[in-house]
Amino acid sequence: MNRKIRMGMVGGGRGAFIGGVHRMAAALDGEIELVCGAFSSDPERSKASGEDLYLPANRVYPNYEAMIVGEKGLPENERMDFVAIVTPNHMHYGPARMALENGFHVVCDKPLAFNMQEALELAGLVKETGLLFALTHNYTGYPMVKQAKTMIANGELGKIRKVVVEYPQGWLSTRIEESEQKQASWRTDPKKSGIAGAMGDIGTHAENLAEYVTGLQIKTLCADLSTFVEGRALDDDGNVLLRFDNGAKGVLHASQICAGEENNLNLRVWGEKGGIEWRQMEPNTLIVKWLDKPAQILRPGVGALSPQATAHTRLPGGHPEGYLEAFANIYRNVAVCLRARLNGEAVDPLFQDFPSVKDGVRGMKFIEKVVESSGSEQKWIAF
Repeated sequence: MNRKIRMGMVGGGRGAFIGGVHRMAAALDGEIELVCGAFSSDPERSKASGEDLYLPANRVYPNYEAMIVGEKGLPENERMDFVAIVTPNHMHYGPARMALENGFHVVCDKPLAFNMQEALELAGLVKETGLLFALTHNYTGYPMVKQAKTMIANGELGKIRKVVVEYPQGWLSTRIEESEQKQASWRTDPKKSGIAGAMGDIGTHAENLAEYVTGLQIKTLCADLSTFVEGRALDDDGNVLLRFDNGAKGVLHASQICAGEENNLNLRVWGEKGGIEWRQMEPNTLIVKWLDKPAQILRPGVGALSPQATAHTRLPGGHPEGYLEAFANIYRNVAVCLRARLNGEAVDPLFQDFPSVKDGVRGMKFIEKVVESSGSEQKWIAF
C-alpha cells in the first residue's frame, strides 16, 4: 500500500480548539490525510467547517452516524481508515462504539468516555474487534518523557520511592463559563464533562503521566476536591495522596484556579539512586539528579539518548520541539501501526508506543475513585 492513511473526524468544527490541534498533529509527518468529517452537531456548522477545510461536499456529513454509514458504503480504496473523535466528553462513546462496530480504527480525545460503564464497553469492543484504539494523552509523546520512562524501566534510578505530579492552570479562576467561552462552558457542565471538573480534564493527564513514566500503577488514593469559584457545579481544584503497587508514595495536585499559571504540568520521580524532573513548559529539558554525582541536563538531539527518545525526536539539538510535535508522535505511531496492518507487516515496538483504551479505563477509574474518596469519610480508597 503506497498512500496516506485516511482520517475522518467527529467534532472539531468552527469555534473548537482541540480539533485544529488534532488536524495539525495528524498532518505533521505527511502520513495522514483528512478525507471526511461530521464536524458539529449542527449540520450547517458541519457543512461550513468542511468548506473551511476544502473537503468535497459529499464527504462532509450532518452527524457521525451518517458519516460512519456513508464511509462504510464507499469502496475500500476511498473510505476512511480511522476516525478521530474530538468532541466534549459526553460525545466520545457513541461515535467510538459505532466506529468499532463498523470496522473503523479510532483515535479519541481523553477522557475515554462519560462514565466507567461506557469505558468498559469500549474496552470490550476493542478486544472483540482487534481494532486499533489510541487515546490522546499527548504528553506521553515528548522525547524527554520517553527518555525518563526508559531510564526508570532500565533501573537507572533504582527502586522508585516517591512520585510528585502537578498540573496547575489558572484560566478558570473566575466564572468565565457564564460568558461566551465555549471551552469553559462544557468543561464545567456535569451533563457534558461528567462527574469531575479539573480532575477529569487535567487530573487524568497527571495520573496518566505518572503511571506511564514510572511503569507503576496507583493502588490506593486519598483525595480532597474543592470548588473555589462560587456557583460552579464541578471541582476546580484537587489534591490526592497516592500509594503505588511497588510501595512508592506520591502526591498529585491538579487545579484550574491557580491564578497566573498557564499549563504547568510537571513530574518529579525519585528512586534509591537518583531522580528525574520534567516540566511541560520546558519540555526539551530532562533534569536527572544523582545521589553520588553531579546532576545532568538531558536534551533531545544532544548526546546519546535512549532509542525510545531518539525515535520520537524530529530535529537536531537546539531546535525546540513542543506540544504539536508530541501530539504528532501519537498520530505518527498510529499511522505506522495501521499501515503495517494494511500491508501485513510487523511493527517496530518503538512505534507501538501510544496510549490505548486500557489507559482510558485507568483514567475513568481514577476519576471515579477520586470523586468517591473526596466525598467519603474513609481515608483511603482502593483503586
